[in-house]
Amino acid sequence: MSENKTRKTRLMLIGVLIVSIIASAVITALLLNIFERKTEAQTPYVRVVDVDEDTTDPEVWGKNWPRQYDSYKRTAVSTRTRFGGHGGSEALPEQKIERDPWLKRMFQGYAFSIDYRDRRGHAYMLEDQEQTERQTKPQSGSCLHCHAAVMPLYRELGDGDAMKGFEESHKWAYKDLNKKLHDMGHAHPVSCGDCHDPESMQLRVTRPGFIKGIQRLAESEAPTPHLPSVELWRKGDRKEPYDPNVDGSRNEMRSFVCGQCHVEYYCASEIPLEFPWSKGLTATNIEEHWEERKFEGDRPFKDFTHTETGADVFKAQHPEFELWSQGVHARAGVSCSDCHMPYQRDGATKVSDHWVRSPLLNVNRACQTCHHVDEAELLSRVAKIQDRNHDLLQRGGVAIVGLIDAIVKAKAEGASDEQLAKARELQRKAQWRLDFIASENSMGFHAPQEAAMVLGEAIDYARQGELAAANWRAQGAVEAVEPEAVEPEVAE
Repeated sequence: MSENKTRKTRLMLIGVLIVSIIASAVITALLLNIFERKTEAQTPYVRVVDVDEDTTDPEVWGKNWPRQYDSYKRTAVSTRTRFGGHGGSEALPEQKIERDPWLKRMFQGYAFSIDYRDRRGHAYMLEDQEQTERQTKPQSGSCLHCHAAVMPLYRELGDGDAMKGFEESHKWAYKDLNKKLHDMGHAHPVSCGDCHDPESMQLRVTRPGFIKGIQRLAESEAPTPHLPSVELWRKGDRKEPYDPNVDGSRNEMRSFVCGQCHVEYYCASEIPLEFPWSKGLTATNIEEHWEERKFEGDRPFKDFTHTETGADVFKAQHPEFELWSQGVHARAGVSCSDCHMPYQRDGATKVSDHWVRSPLLNVNRACQTCHHVDEAELLSRVAKIQDRNHDLLQRGGVAIVGLIDAIVKAKAEGASDEQLAKARELQRKAQWRLDFIASENSMGFHAPQEAAMVLGEAIDYARQGELAAANWRAQGAVEAVEPEAVEPEVAE
């Protein structure tokens, strides 16, 4: 009996010892893991290669920041949404001008009537520009501003002064400047150094066009409630121009780096590339800027002359930053990166996802961190907004073709330039607004009410122009009707 009791005691002690050893091992492993994670969090990256202002190859940066580079490489992956085009590597994207023939008609006289395709990811931004059929027509070197890691090239052109080099670039033919970019070894799409300081990795703005444009905006009287640092700068002594890299908040910088390229601008050979923000960021503000802008010899600004109608018109680029600025997300302090480059966990490290893409493809991290709503419900809300804007856009396309047809008919009937002046002016106003939303890549979502208003004005001006062309014999019989400004009622 005593012997059995001793054996049981011995077994219990052995069992306790084994459990203690296992528990100690588990606790030790856990503590080591916690220590490793804390160390990892304290050292988010290790420099294994030196990078500087002239390092434009993303692969080199990727040796120091592999997490970000791994996700950046995925911008070469095919991505599609209902209105978001194409991101793949299999072939050039679909032609917008074939899907929506009114676009081709609207751009007669401009290279976009030759080739205008859906977008692809950042990895293809330079390649697609080099391969577009628009290159069969003369193109300005200014166009590299938003399609390549171009800052070393600007410094070369300006003898070390990037701003001076930028201002020289419009004088170069695109093919010549592109060749120089390749010869210098900097023929890469947008790269890490375009948005990050190579020493500190802090966000920064490098593009001269944006720096000059945001300074014009700060100096204007346009309201900027979505940019608190601009409002604060305006209250100061203004001795120094607004500098986004000094005055901008970190949250603002998460949109500014995107606004270097995802904007409206002039990009041709008459003048240096220009962001038209001296009046503000709305479609009407920008139209007013271009209306006051003059080319050399006091010639009125225009992007091109429509070959069918003879109207001098403005061509919108891709004003995502401008339309976003008019929306509720901008007013709420939601940056471009919050939705298109949301944070993700990689081990103990929180990094921005550099696979830049539509939030609709990443709803959990892009949307549901703020909107605690079922994914299907969120997608349904977006679909409703985009469907309504798409319907208005197509109605606008019908209206602009009706206006073009009316002017062509009036010309055939013998109408003079003077008799068609009003109809052509209305074509410019209608086409500018229609193009502003058609070229913007959110199908109205960035600011739904603003987009719907702009499209409504486009349809209105197009129909007014159609009437003016039909009544060309009665000069001055049809005047453009501007909507009256209505002051919003403010609750006490």
